[in-house]
Amino acid sequence: MNAYDLAFTSISGEPLPLSKFKGKPVLIVNTASRCGLTPQYAGLEALEKKYGPKGLIVLGVPSNDFGGQEPGTEAEIKTFCDTKYGVTFPMTRKEKVVGSEAHPFYKWAKETLGETNIPKWNFHKYLVGADGSLVAAFGSRTEPNAPELTSAIEARLPSAAP
Repeated sequence: MNAYDLAFTSISGEPLPLSKFKGKPVLIVNTASRCGLTPQYAGLEALEKKYGPKGLIVLGVPSNDFGGQEPGTEAEIKTFCDTKYGVTFPMTRKEKVVGSEAHPFYKWAKETLGETNIPKWNFHKYLVGADGSLVAAFGSRTEPNAPELTSAIEARLPSAAP
């Protein structure tokens, strides 16, 4: 099994299979609009602008699992992200990311990387390689521009075409 066997639903309600992103690295981040880390949206959008043209997909997964910090509807979340941070990367509908009702991606990530790499707060980041394998997890306090995150992304970008 790999990430391409899994799917989300977009924030607008359309199917969003991860197989749509085959051949590209995907940074999957559980987000929240009312968190002290919410300003990371700006950094995620900066990653999208810098690495999106090179193949990176940033995928935001709103979750209300931590501190009730994402209480809004999908429409409210989308409006917030658009108006406050100019988010252009894809977003999913609100999902559970921990516990028995966690989205299948998060259950798979726990099985793959272990209990120590599950989200403990909002803005936990998983990097999926271009082959669909789960290659790394980064805690909530790892900023989107942190060297360890950007170097992991750069190492997985498709090679430039000759």
